[in-house]
Amino acid sequence: MAKRDPIYGIMAEFDSAQALVDAAHKTHEAGYKKIDAYSPFPIDGLAEAIGFHHDEVPLVILIGGIIGGCTGYLMQWWMSAVDYPLNIGGKPPHSWPAFIVITFEMTILFAGISAVLGMLALNGLPMPYHPVFNVPRFSSASKDRFFLIVFSSDKKYDPVAVRNFLGAMNPRSVSEVPS
Repeated sequence: MAKRDPIYGIMAEFDSAQALVDAAHKTHEAGYKKIDAYSPFPIDGLAEAIGFHHDEVPLVILIGGIIGGCTGYLMQWWMSAVDYPLNIGGKPPHSWPAFIVITFEMTILFAGISAVLGMLALNGLPMPYHPVFNVPRFSSASKDRFFLIVFSSDKKYDPVAVRNFLGAMNPRSVSEVPS
């Protein structure tokens, strides 16, 4: 018996954006949670149709900004009050109004860097290889075709049931996606 490659999922190809959105709604309502859709352009309502609702980038930016603000403030406090205190014109070593500008700038800097790095990390980038490119027809995803995949890691995944379910929605083709 020949050894088979592990399956990444089963993918259906559709001719129109509306057919993809309808199929995504039906698939999500049928209980499949680990699904994804690919299209040559953004489709309004597709993210909601596949059940994509979490957005963690704002939390990453908030944490980065808080760390940046604390870093900027504590750095200035350490330098002027602990490490090298100078009494210039009667100014106290810990003069918080003088620290506000740098604290603000460090907050913005860390938040911006966190936004870029968090977006890349949460999107799984850089990704030099993705299994969906093993399907020959997937090259049309950037031109005029629409694809819906049910991942094999889904709890409800059964290869025969998924193939029959996707086939019942009248796709142009249904393909296995090898890992």
